[in-house]
Amino acid sequence: MLSTQSVPVVRATLPAVGASLSSITELFYRRMFEERPELLRDLFNRGNQAGGAQREALAGAIAAFATTLVERPGERPDALLGRIAHKHASLGVTADQYTLVGRHLMGAVGEVLGDAVTPEVGAAWDEVYWLMANALIALEARLYAGAGVEDGAVWHDMEIAERVEESLDTASFELRRPDGRPTGPFTPGQYVSVQVELPDGARQIRQYSLSTAPARKTWRITVKRERPADGRTPEGEVSSWLHAHARPGDVIRVSLPFGDLVLPEGDGPLLLASAGIGITPMLAMLDHLANASAGRQVTVLHADRSPAHHAHRLELDDLVGRLPGGTLHLWYEQPEGLDAPHVRTGLADVTRLALPEDVTAFLCGPLPFMRAVRGDLLTRGVAPRDIHYEVFGPDLWLSK
Repeated sequence: MLSTQSVPVVRATLPAVGASLSSITELFYRRMFEERPELLRDLFNRGNQAGGAQREALAGAIAAFATTLVERPGERPDALLGRIAHKHASLGVTADQYTLVGRHLMGAVGEVLGDAVTPEVGAAWDEVYWLMANALIALEARLYAGAGVEDGAVWHDMEIAERVEESLDTASFELRRPDGRPTGPFTPGQYVSVQVELPDGARQIRQYSLSTAPARKTWRITVKRERPADGRTPEGEVSSWLHAHARPGDVIRVSLPFGDLVLPEGDGPLLLASAGIGITPMLAMLDHLANASAGRQVTVLHADRSPAHHAHRLELDDLVGRLPGGTLHLWYEQPEGLDAPHVRTGLADVTRLALPEDVTAFLCGPLPFMRAVRGDLLTRGVAPRDIHYEVFGPDLWLSK
């Protein structure tokens, strides 16, 4: 909780700080990377930095946290903090790094806002930062303890056992432990980080959902090769490397599983809505439900460009078919002659589905898709607490 003396200061200065957050975060990252260039090379996503997505996500997170402190002081934004903590844990972030971040962030606030940052204002916003930082440090410590590792010690070697071309632009990689022992447990919907060494020596990291259920001797990730749609942004560095170079027998660095997209217990009805590569966490959930012989009602919606672009299309059909209460609805912009009762042409439309009032929804895919589906679900009376989502990359939802 923000101290009594800081509440009016933060409330009064929040509009000015919020309006300048983009400039503040841009300066923050530039100054931090000047001092510690290895962070950009080996920890932060260079593509997101170049495109500004990471700066926008950081600004949104700070604004959301500060707003909660002054407008709803009795609450703590656990969903926001939990999502960030899981992402940090998958990267091996440690508590000492928050001091470096705090120094450069507060320095950027002072430089951008100038004389407006009086000692009183600086102290109030420093308190905001450390309230958020200490909450994340505590959450991340619990995640590391739950995984049975020292803080940040999440990395281990995994061998590629099999590679399968799943669609025109996606490939799956089955991963096993080099010593032959079973892989560790995880929750359906979680992801792992993968670190690869690129030609310039950088060790870039990306997160990929585990796309099969737990309790196997192997893990599986499915990787879409990211290509620029606008001709200006660079290709995905790690996805391109994996598609070009990763083959069975190769050993890569992989983190322990993390992520807060978790199926609720019980037998309540579910909606699993995905688009494109967002299908991957849904496959793990469906595989888990099918293996458990779950009788709950499960409505599955997936949207894609075409059947040829739809990764794991036949597997998805099989998994839903194994569920007594499962129904599948597919939307393709270009159906390419695929004719079936559950296939429609165009963009996904959740308003056309019959959903029970007590449905719990899980969304994964491009942000415009998730915003549209979430908006339609809210209009239909689904409670915000019952709509869960996973963002591949910086959570830009926070800044909208």
